[in-house]
Amino acid sequence: MRRKIKPIWGKLLLAVIILAAAAWMIMTFHGIVRRIPTTLYFRARQSQRMDLGIPATGEVRAAFAAERSEGESQCVTVDLSRPVTMRTGRQERYDMEVRLFGVLPLKKVDIRVIDDRELIPMGIPIGMYMQSRGVLVVGLSQFETKDGKKVSPAQGLIKEGDYLLKLNDESITGKEALAEMLQDKGGERVRITLERDGKEREVELLPMMDSCGKYKAGIWVRDNLQGVGTLTYLDGEGKFGALGHGIADVDTGTIMEVSGGTLYQTEIVNLRPGHRGSPGEMTGRIIYDDQFALGEIDRNTDRGVYGICNDAGRSLAMEEPVPIGLKQEIELGPAQVLCTLEDEVECFAVEITKVHLQQDNVNRGIELRVTDPELIRRTGGIVQGMSGSPILQNGKIIGAVTHVLVNSPERGYGIFIENMLEEGAS
Repeated sequence: MRRKIKPIWGKLLLAVIILAAAAWMIMTFHGIVRRIPTTLYFRARQSQRMDLGIPATGEVRAAFAAERSEGESQCVTVDLSRPVTMRTGRQERYDMEVRLFGVLPLKKVDIRVIDDRELIPMGIPIGMYMQSRGVLVVGLSQFETKDGKKVSPAQGLIKEGDYLLKLNDESITGKEALAEMLQDKGGERVRITLERDGKEREVELLPMMDSCGKYKAGIWVRDNLQGVGTLTYLDGEGKFGALGHGIADVDTGTIMEVSGGTLYQTEIVNLRPGHRGSPGEMTGRIIYDDQFALGEIDRNTDRGVYGICNDAGRSLAMEEPVPIGLKQEIELGPAQVLCTLEDEVECFAVEITKVHLQQDNVNRGIELRVTDPELIRRTGGIVQGMSGSPILQNGKIIGAVTHVLVNSPERGYGIFIENMLEEGAS
């Protein structure tokens, strides 16, 4: 019997070893892929260092090496296991095919060459009022008709998170306008143009009369949103970027598409420090008055809020313009954040603890820890309302604070400045 059992155990052991080796290879493979950025930015006509530290080669199809003239256009192979110095040519886009050990294709990197630029870091609190594009559906509801029947006309046709844009080809400008339009149709079947998952579609809906004699569709909608955050930067034309993440609807979590909005001056009226398990918060009083308007908002995206400042907004810039720092230039170690806790912009010390060159969540490319004892004393670390506070390192603006770790308020995340600029330029 023993002679028969031993071969079986030997085969099982061999299978376990093979499976473990395969699992290790898969984990290693995915680990390497995650270290490869999808997009890299380089400054036009400059030599720049890249250090990915992966056992792979990159085939760049462009005039992209210091030894080659700017007019050439051919494949340049670089060793990505060690630091590489590259020189860009004219402003353009390039592709880099990354191959593991120079053989196995891993990923294609989009290399974008941009003009060097400077930004004014801000760090001032702002209030935002934005009008949605059409109306956002935040929920469906039932109501009673005059005969006591419960109905929900929109059920199965309209979903939470839809944007209602038109009714019978007439633009829907707000929730009150939608209610009036439904009432005016007197119970007739209507065509509603809506946007869902970025695509427009039409549905036909039959409004029904409730027990009070009003025609309804059985939906809850929202047509505007407000928020408080921090202004990140101004460029030379007065264009601004703020927050580093979008303002989402409180009910659906949807980042609302906006048709426009206004940036307002904000006064910090209360600061509640954060502690483990409970994030802190800066409360601002938004002054909704034209004389306190700082500019116009034209986009609310997952990478921040963007628009252009007026003269009043530009006059609040207290810092001098500084160069931008690209993500591959960020170093682990000391950095600074600019934010306003009371009535003026202050500079506080932080430490960059990790940089995610490849990050699916663009708002969390930078990991940081507050090291300034004064900021910890006053706020406990990072608090709500600091989103958008510019992060600086080595005299360059490298990003903005976006999130705090609830169970460790002195730690948080930031977005790369290049991701904000990309969104701001679109």
